[in-house]
Amino acid sequence: MGLNREIVKKILIVLFLFVSERGSTQLKPVYIFQQDDTLLKRKYYLEALQKKNIIINALGKDNIKEYKESYDNMFDVVKDFLISPRSVTEHSADNYIKSVAAKIINVNPELKGLDIRIVFSRDIIPNAYSIGEGTIVFNAGLFVFLNSEAEMAFVLCHELAHYYLDHSKKKIDKIIRIANSDSLKKELKRLSKEEYKVGEQLEKLLKTLSFDIRRHSRDGEEEADRIGMLFFKNTGYNGNSFVTLMQLLDKIDDTTLFAPPNLQKVLSFPGYPFKERWIKKESVIFGAMNVEDVPGFTKKEKDSLKTHPDCSRRIALLADSASKINGRDFQVDKALFGKLKQDFIPEIVEEVYKSGNISFNLYLSLQMLQENKYADLAVFSIVRDLNLLFTHQKEHKLGLIIDSENRFFSEGYNTLLRMLYRLRLNEIADLNVQFCSFYQEQMKNYQDFEEEMIKAKTYQQSNNN
Repeated sequence: MGLNREIVKKILIVLFLFVSERGSTQLKPVYIFQQDDTLLKRKYYLEALQKKNIIINALGKDNIKEYKESYDNMFDVVKDFLISPRSVTEHSADNYIKSVAAKIINVNPELKGLDIRIVFSRDIIPNAYSIGEGTIVFNAGLFVFLNSEAEMAFVLCHELAHYYLDHSKKKIDKIIRIANSDSLKKELKRLSKEEYKVGEQLEKLLKTLSFDIRRHSRDGEEEADRIGMLFFKNTGYNGNSFVTLMQLLDKIDDTTLFAPPNLQKVLSFPGYPFKERWIKKESVIFGAMNVEDVPGFTKKEKDSLKTHPDCSRRIALLADSASKINGRDFQVDKALFGKLKQDFIPEIVEEVYKSGNISFNLYLSLQMLQENKYADLAVFSIVRDLNLLFTHQKEHKLGLIIDSENRFFSEGYNTLLRMLYRLRLNEIADLNVQFCSFYQEQMKNYQDFEEEMIKAKTYQQSNNN
């Protein structure tokens, strides 16, 4: 029987593909993403590699092994970013961020001649950062929430200040200095001779070291703000954008591109109604604790977990200086700023898919569909994700591509995760075929969708045999 099923499955696949090939001559891609310049990626990487060689060759003899390992790790991060699909080298986006950066560099002599590469990233995390060797990364996940080019300019001023002040090297110096200090060696030697509560004492020591490094990082952020403000005041941009930016960063971890999806609405079809048991909250006797049962975070914990902590303090330190800076919200291209904000949304969603987090890609795609934004891409992504969920659950590997509920996630995302773990194999197949049927007319001109629909029908048929 098993052999017959496999033969039937293969015949179905061949037939579906045959039909698809005959009818797909007029079909088109479901979405055309930004086209990166691979030569520019290579150019940036070679520039960074040259900088690595200069830094490594300039190292002294003291603790050279630790320093070389630290810089090797730094350049692994640079390489993984610059030559990956995460880095944006599409011409209009690349030229735009270069143009805004030029508004800063050209009026601040300290920055001229520095080895700097400023690149957009498709990463969803709302952040920007200086890696340390001259590469500055501006995540699309932050850019899409900005209100003005002036806010963008201050982010760049802040990151340029980090690089100008050589904060990455100073952090490496501090960590290596602590690791090789006589006091730490003496304390570790003492602990090695202890018999009781060694783990407790070691944890206390690590907390002390961690606090020291975090304090150093916080001081570095405030210094980068201060020097960044000096760079910013020469640019002609509006100083009030510093305050609006900090207010945005203070709440950005709770800000979403779209409203949480109503699963009962977007995943219910005339021939296949949504099942409430998929998402119903239940007590757990064995296994993980429910998200609802976990105590909430304290204010201190919430602030420490933020992507951008201490925003209120940062505003208090520099709001006065910022208010005295007169300027404009836009200088380079307001229309392109708005266009890139929109263009980056599907790029972010697709990057989440490429990273292997299928559950979050599904969540974002359901949001887009509900809001009727990039709806055709959303439909295709949902079908593709459900097909992957089917194959992974069939192979008992579902945990490799989806998250588990926890208190760090939003209620909407946790609800979807609860559903994904409760769906039976036949329910995934049936739900996907119903979804495909519902949107088939809308998606009839897209080859990508047609191929995924064929897979969905094949999986359903093979599961029923």
